[in-house]
Amino acid sequence: MVMEAGYFDEGALVGVLTAQPLDRVLDYRAPEGGCQLGAFVEVPLGPRKVLGVVWGSGKGDWDIAKVRQVIRVLDAAPMRDELRAFLEKAGDYTLTPMSAMLRLATRAPGLGDPPSMRKVYRLGHAEPSRMTDARRRVLEALREYGGLSFTLKELAEMAGVTTSVVKGLVTQGAVAEENSPRDLPFPRLDPDLGSKELTGDQAAAAETLRAGVGSGSYGTVLLKGVTGSGKTEVYLEAVAECLRRGRQALVLLPEIALTAEFLTRVQARFGAQPAEWHSGVTMTERRRVWKMIGQGGAQFVVGARSALFLPFRDLGLVVVDEEHDTSYKQEEGVLYNARDMAVLRASLCGARVVLASATPSLESWANADAGKYDKVELTSRYGPAVMPEMRSLDMRAEKLPSDRWISTALQSAVNARIEKGEQALLFINRRGYAPVTICRACGHQIGCDHCDARMVEHRFLKRLVCHQCGETKPMPEICPSCETEGRLAAVGPGVERLTEEAVKLFPDARVATLSSDMFGSARALKAEIEGIAQGSADIIIGTQLVAKGHNFPLLTLVGVIDADLGLQGSDLRAAERTFQLMRQVAGRAGRAEKSGVALLQTYQPEHPVIRAILSGDEEGFWKAEAGERRHAGVPPYGRMAGIILSSSDVQEAFDLGNALARQDAPLRRIGAQVFGPAPAPIARVRGRHRVRLLVKADRGTPLQTALRQWVGQFRLKGDMRLAVDIDPQSFY
Repeated sequence: MVMEAGYFDEGALVGVLTAQPLDRVLDYRAPEGGCQLGAFVEVPLGPRKVLGVVWGSGKGDWDIAKVRQVIRVLDAAPMRDELRAFLEKAGDYTLTPMSAMLRLATRAPGLGDPPSMRKVYRLGHAEPSRMTDARRRVLEALREYGGLSFTLKELAEMAGVTTSVVKGLVTQGAVAEENSPRDLPFPRLDPDLGSKELTGDQAAAAETLRAGVGSGSYGTVLLKGVTGSGKTEVYLEAVAECLRRGRQALVLLPEIALTAEFLTRVQARFGAQPAEWHSGVTMTERRRVWKMIGQGGAQFVVGARSALFLPFRDLGLVVVDEEHDTSYKQEEGVLYNARDMAVLRASLCGARVVLASATPSLESWANADAGKYDKVELTSRYGPAVMPEMRSLDMRAEKLPSDRWISTALQSAVNARIEKGEQALLFINRRGYAPVTICRACGHQIGCDHCDARMVEHRFLKRLVCHQCGETKPMPEICPSCETEGRLAAVGPGVERLTEEAVKLFPDARVATLSSDMFGSARALKAEIEGIAQGSADIIIGTQLVAKGHNFPLLTLVGVIDADLGLQGSDLRAAERTFQLMRQVAGRAGRAEKSGVALLQTYQPEHPVIRAILSGDEEGFWKAEAGERRHAGVPPYGRMAGIILSSSDVQEAFDLGNALARQDAPLRRIGAQVFGPAPAPIARVRGRHRVRLLVKADRGTPLQTALRQWVGQFRLKGDMRLAVDIDPQSFY
């Protein structure tokens, strides 16, 4: 009873995959009017109605009399074969159940709602006759989102008020109530509108990317260019070519804070805003984006890593900007690397991939070196800008007091820049005020009650915060161990402590602090970054957030407080990450007419990584790093998988870890080695004990098959959880 082209007649047995935690596709009967392969449907599951996708024919291995009927087909474009294949292959690679993969592809509310009108609320033109605190919060929420409209419930929740407050502002004309179709197509973009004049190597790079998109076939290119060389303008030309051919384009960014500046550039280039997909987008807008992408009503999407799982109708280009960035690795739930998944998805739908970075990951460098990826280089900065001069400041020669971190040489360099009306950036690789709070009477370090991590003092919040689980508590006056009063001291620098020091050293300067945990919303962070770019601060104090693609035209000096911090520890990527971070941070300086300087405070100026950063010998650094990794047989020249066991009972976690280590025959058959079990570096998170094992194998081995057999020997009991992390990026 199945017709051609994947259509199932009414009553035919269909297999439906749901996002519920079940390990199989369930049989149902096709509804009245039949249904298509890939159709989004609502099905009964026990007493509930749940969302599912028609995944194929039913198996018929269930009592036919008990098979229930699909309730209805949802008003959404059916899931294409390409996306179903992508979810299956990504699930196979990451050893993730298909129900969890489907959850990634259906993360939009109200997908089954029929098209209809709804009331939306936006900023009105009148002022209320009487201003109250609740009314002010509503108006501020609307202003913060710059003219976007919201449903009544969304607006009331955002402002923390009852719906009657919003309704009262409508009667006053301060808030406008409008009827709006639920899901409108996005404005059309004009690929021929406003391209900038490109320099020689930019024009050549853009032509290479355009030709790749024009071929209509899969291919990956590494777009490597020094910071400020115009990589964005170059890959926007590839987006333009994609739009001309009527295909959809996706640009992934590592940080929501980068989207504001990027969207401005897109609007200038194409005359309209693209669709946005990230955690800062409202649920109403999320549903619209999901539906329009499936119907072809969105040509261009800018998003976070999860945008890879959207139901594109004809994806022609994926750009992974700052492709080296560690935030592309999802570390909770489904463990995947968006850079690798972008390449997989593009290969299945005949799309091009552009991996853009000034400091590529060693994986991408190795793929380009081996000829697997094409490589396009931009060697000079755009316009009059030149690369900053880089120097080290040997901290061993400094005689700083114990509570100071800014050297006298760096202090005088900052003063010189401020006198010229320029900006200076002081970079530190730590959030919060200080990484450890210690009792000077008994030596006790204040830790989290639920994790093994030390709590970090956030003086601006007047609280201690755990950066693992987010737990906070007030700053105590008395030591919880020896109960001595007034002897608790913050040890080591954090971004807030550095701010405090900068305010004292530069009393007349305007100091701004940029750290991801100091802003209540993505929009507030974007507004602060825009203000700094326009000159609202003389000194910027920042963490890793500022290393990512921001453009501050007045910034001419970068001072790195702790250049060698990342070189500590046993992370196999420590040298690579330090190199990338320092080059990226230094690249914030001198991006306009004025030349820039980057000063790196270090206690190890002779360290090979520090020397490579200062000399700019990138190719030499990568070759040396690649040689070491090849010799050790670690990624990208070998394969790794992390096994994380977690349980409320530490002994149970270790017992399972030891059993896994003993019964490793499936891994031995492919020549893989198991290391561990050992306590994870942070051995307790949210009250759960964590034990790790590491599997190491040669590059060409069928690792996933062996891991599946190995882990499949055991049944998990109680609250034990086991997660497999293929290609682990962090080892916490």
